[in-house]
Amino acid sequence: MRFPTLSLLGCAFLAHTYAHSMMTIPRGRGNTEWWGTCASGAGCHGPCESKRAQAPILNDPTYPIQTVRRGDTLTIHWQRFNHPGGFVRLTMVPFDQSDDWTAFHTTSYAKFSCYESNCGPDDPNDSYFGPMNGPGDGICSTSFTVPQDLPDGKVTLQWIWYGGGVYYGQADAGFGEYYTCTDYVVQGGQDVAAPGAAGSQRVWQGGDASNPGTDVCKYWSSNRIGDCSFGNLRPANPQADDLQSQSLEPCSRAGAFVGKSAEFDPQGVRHVKRWGRGVRSEAFVQANAVNGTRA
Repeated sequence: MRFPTLSLLGCAFLAHTYAHSMMTIPRGRGNTEWWGTCASGAGCHGPCESKRAQAPILNDPTYPIQTVRRGDTLTIHWQRFNHPGGFVRLTMVPFDQSDDWTAFHTTSYAKFSCYESNCGPDDPNDSYFGPMNGPGDGICSTSFTVPQDLPDGKVTLQWIWYGGGVYYGQADAGFGEYYTCTDYVVQGGQDVAAPGAAGSQRVWQGGDASNPGTDVCKYWSSNRIGDCSFGNLRPANPQADDLQSQSLEPCSRAGAFVGKSAEFDPQGVRHVKRWGRGVRSEAFVQANAVNGTRA
């Protein structure tokens, strides 16, 4: 790796950091190409880290089947992995639709929260990478309610992180999107409702380590899913000894913002045009044509 402008402190931070994030509890599907993670900048464009046909619930006889009921409240965890900022979205669809971006975007129930929900830097006074941007590998979490319109059978929960920052110790640089999915079996609970019968239920939970007790989050690059998905692009020349060459990140170099996820923000979509690596911003927002992430 080459970090010519970073101090020894910055290099020590980077040695403890790998540029990724994922849902950790419940366990994700995983993959072999990216060591289980799914980074859009590395060429993993979701909606899950592996296709439905490769899901452990179908292929691994040791996979622990997780049975839930309609109306159950689940606690979802992810590690901060030394990265501040951004948003998490959780949605659940029938397992047979889990290769389809549109299914996740159009489901009636979705939960949005700050990435740093119930977590933060180890040392709040460490401002080397900016206020509240220091390292910390604690457990972040939020809750998710199993939707009432899902019939009994296999279902898939999708976790997305978008708007994260401090890419490889660069305080102004933002990450791309990251995806994890896990599969459950729904059995019983509340009576099955017709799809959409309860109307659109988009739940927002604000407040993070930098903005406790508020309804906003700190984020980088964009507050909308899809703007940092990198379309169908992959790194052109990844090198085994240069982790930064293995990703199209950063998405932007414009520092941090404060606000809500786009569909809850009265100011609408807020994203910057000063993109990373000298690539025109259009290259980062091809998702509508490629994988539907600009619904």
